[in-house]
Amino acid sequence: MLSVVIVGGLHADARKATVGRLLADVPGSVVLHHDLSTAAAGTVVRTIRDAGGILSAGETPLVNDCACCALREDLVPELRRLDAAGTLRLAVVELWDSVEPKAMAEVVAAGGLTVTGVITAVDPALVLPYLGNGDDLADRGLAAAATDQRTVADTFARQLEYAPVLAVLDSPEADEEDRELLAQLHPTAHQVAIGTGRPTTTDHSTRLMDPSVPDHATRLTDPTNSDHPTRLTDPTVPDHPAWPTDPAHTDHATRPTDSTPTDHPVRPTDASGTLYPVRPTDASGTLYPVRPSPRSALARAALAGFDVESAAAAQHPACARLPAEADAHGVSTLVWHRCRPFHPERLYEALEDITCAAARSRGRFWLADKPDVLLHWDAAGGALCVESVGPWLASLPDAAWDMVPPVRRAAAALDWHPEHGDCCQHLVFTSPGLDRDGLERLLESCLLTDAEYAAGRDAWKRLPPAFDTLLEV
Repeated sequence: MLSVVIVGGLHADARKATVGRLLADVPGSVVLHHDLSTAAAGTVVRTIRDAGGILSAGETPLVNDCACCALREDLVPELRRLDAAGTLRLAVVELWDSVEPKAMAEVVAAGGLTVTGVITAVDPALVLPYLGNGDDLADRGLAAAATDQRTVADTFARQLEYAPVLAVLDSPEADEEDRELLAQLHPTAHQVAIGTGRPTTTDHSTRLMDPSVPDHATRLTDPTNSDHPTRLTDPTVPDHPAWPTDPAHTDHATRPTDSTPTDHPVRPTDASGTLYPVRPTDASGTLYPVRPSPRSALARAALAGFDVESAAAAQHPACARLPAEADAHGVSTLVWHRCRPFHPERLYEALEDITCAAARSRGRFWLADKPDVLLHWDAAGGALCVESVGPWLASLPDAAWDMVPPVRRAAAALDWHPEHGDCCQHLVFTSPGLDRDGLERLLESCLLTDAEYAAGRDAWKRLPPAFDTLLEV
């Protein structure tokens, strides 16, 4: 069965380096990419390529004037076609700049395909500039639809925080503060370092897969090279038994070549005439066996497995895996947790100062005039998104608890208060140069006073509904 790994991120150079590394490290892999930059012309350009270059290219029309919708409609059929060919091990879905991996992972999984990994590629030197960029995607030519109202900052934040694996570019411009910021923003991520240039010639996968590496052609075609046949066929070579051999042939040494009188075997095509990746041959035209190199850390991460439902739960405001307290290399993370509601007017008046106090802040919060509603806080680039995500569990009747996912009940139990249940403030702020004391004082000033708190819920609900405009109530 074809494995699918999704690679995304606004950092295009890091993304391309990651995709190139996967092509080199995993024989039998191809990259499927939809270029949404052509949407203004009414189409999205699709390309499929392997380590040797482009195998096919085509166009798919926009759906409802939406490039991202066209991507959704075209992606699964293309992956199914590649899977049906039976010749490929891995399909790397390289997302266009502003496409978010969560939506695409869910589309692929719903299509019955196996998502084995989601990777966001990052240049650590660009993390803070992108988090601080409040420009609309449309103003930067990065909108995925005519109605796309996202910003650079909030899009990058979601791309970063959803992926369990971060492919981190070895950027000479990045310093310790940049790397610490990345670590604190997503402390549970598995970080894999990737180089900026061509892999070293000692990397066996590259020598086999990349014809641009010096001496590659000689190693593949020179029958006098005593090292090559042994490394390919000797089962004592480390890691060899763990890798699958060609699915159609096990006797690789005697596998015949195509009878067509050409200098190389005919590359197979599917019904549409799309070329599949070619396997290398020696000087006589004999196909070498499919023998992947020892797995790199990136390849292992791409094939490790991925649970779409768990990933979605980890981002849901009610049970999100938020960062913990940290302070290192000039970067701080403040976790602010209180069991008293905000006064709506005082919080609204302080929104700009709170939002701009940190490069990134997120979490859930509790408003006194809406005591039963769990509210989501999501801020980056000086812009804040506030939305209702339903009731607190404490507001639900007992009979409704059976319909709540276990992960949500477990998260609520961690915050449970004997009087208010899971209703609370749980906000996390991460930034270089964070004024922790000043931010805490500002947040505390927005809570109900002792007298306001003692007045009870009925009085709370009569407070001015300052957030109705933001919540579109």
